[in-house]
Amino acid sequence: MTSIAVTGSTGLVGRALCSTLREANPSIRVRPMVRRPVDDPEAVVWTAEDGLAEAGALDGVDAVVHLAGEPIGPARWTAERKQRIADSRVLGTRRLVETLTGGATPPKVLVQASAVGFYGDTGDTWADESSPNGAGFLAGVCRDWEEASSAAEEAGIRVVRLRFGHVLAQGGLLGSLRGPTRLGLGGRLGSGRQFWSWIAIPDLVSIVLHAVSDPGWTGVLNAVAPAPTRNADFSREYAAVLRRPAWLPAPRFALRLAFGGEQAHEMLLWGQRVRPAGLQRLGFRHAHSDLRTVLESVEAGTLSMPLEQAASMTVAGGN
Repeated sequence: MTSIAVTGSTGLVGRALCSTLREANPSIRVRPMVRRPVDDPEAVVWTAEDGLAEAGALDGVDAVVHLAGEPIGPARWTAERKQRIADSRVLGTRRLVETLTGGATPPKVLVQASAVGFYGDTGDTWADESSPNGAGFLAGVCRDWEEASSAAEEAGIRVVRLRFGHVLAQGGLLGSLRGPTRLGLGGRLGSGRQFWSWIAIPDLVSIVLHAVSDPGWTGVLNAVAPAPTRNADFSREYAAVLRRPAWLPAPRFALRLAFGGEQAHEMLLWGQRVRPAGLQRLGFRHAHSDLRTVLESVEAGTLSMPLEQAASMTVAGGN
């Protein structure tokens, strides 16, 4: 029986991945990694601070998908909160890798979440996997987050690091924007010229499944759709889908007052124009690459998860 452990299993992507695997193929043993005991015999209690509650609980797991991390918003970035954001990713990944490499039977593959925030503010310049690390708090966290899994590679585990764009699903970004947009408050943020790189949740789950099953997938890959969208255009499209106006912008000064200058810039006013060059090189085909269609499907609840792919999935180690 194939066994896959998932950290961050209660988050937006983790829930979608676990439910897709369970629905598609009951013979796959899905092991959600949770902070507190839950009513699930397959659950593994694990925290970034303390590690596993039960030694050896991950022995025999074929793959680990590591999605856990303190949310970066919307709460204001105090010094304490920034430390939690960083530690939950960097120290949490180190702790997980120590557990995996120290076990009796390490997994074949570790698929690790990261983010396109790695590139900082790219302006109108395209970024791909070869582009340098950018400036800013989030860029530094992403860099250290990715480097924290290097010991897994040294131990012979195949590691795939996926830099997520904005994930389009019922919750997440759209869950935050839905209420204000329905009230007619869904206008652009600042100038609206910043690029938002995004990915539809079914394509993201499909990318994770490929990363688990294809031995040719390794290293860093941008998990984004091929066509990033300027914030003003994104806001206008989403408002149109909800049949509301998008006339009231959020000026820079108001965002700085609400969130503080650093957080407002990095979360809302900076953008990343990111190309999925690695996915294209590997031959991955996005099923959802038109923004308007994706937004309409999210609101209608008609996005289809990659069940057929999940049903036939296997786990592969390195070449």
